[in-house]
Amino acid sequence: MKPRAGRALTSIMIVLTLTTGMIEAVSFLALGPVFTAMQTGNLLLLAFALTGAAGLSPAAAGVSCAGFVVGAVLGSLLESSADSHGRRWFPRALLGEGVLLGLAALIAWRTGVDGPGGTVTGHHFAVIALLAAAMGARNITTLRVRVPDVPTTLSTRALTAFLGGLPHVADPRIGSGARHEGRRFASIAAMFAGGVLGAWLLREGVSPAAVLAVPCALVLFMGATFWMVPERRTSEPG
Repeated sequence: MKPRAGRALTSIMIVLTLTTGMIEAVSFLALGPVFTAMQTGNLLLLAFALTGAAGLSPAAAGVSCAGFVVGAVLGSLLESSADSHGRRWFPRALLGEGVLLGLAALIAWRTGVDGPGGTVTGHHFAVIALLAAAMGARNITTLRVRVPDVPTTLSTRALTAFLGGLPHVADPRIGSGARHEGRRFASIAAMFAGGVLGAWLLREGVSPAAVLAVPCALVLFMGATFWMVPERRTSEPG
């Protein structure tokens, strides 16, 4: 059973995009520098680190890549299994992702992972792996949901489509109009806002664990809410 398309689903995906910005703020500023959701950037950081670029950790980037792969594979298996039995896989995916984010926040709290400028340790690698696994599962969910213009873990395509849909520039093959452009702008704005919020909280001395607790709470809340709403109102065959 796939989630029913509409404003509610689009809103969920926009909120997920905001959480990506917060998660990447913690990943880059407090754990690495490393990315856990945007693996294009992470692969480049790994490439740079392997050449000996100063300030980069090939171990951190490698752990993130590995965690992402594991999360994507497990997420695909979980969602496909639920779907094959005619069950709603979307709330399960959100709850599973929320659990991984919660574990990352818990480890960061219990082990005292510091804010920007701290020394990278094994505890950092554990948090990186869990965040990357959560984001790997998130990307599988995003591909299955297929909400146009809201990829949740990157903004390049949304920004390109937004520019390509502007008046006097619009390419009919991209799609234009208020609905398309509104989703694209919301996606870009949510990513930016999440990054600003996460970075600001870290700068104000809020612990990485507390910052990660916000995305965790949001994802778990959305998953639980979706689960409790009657199936006929939230899902459809396919």
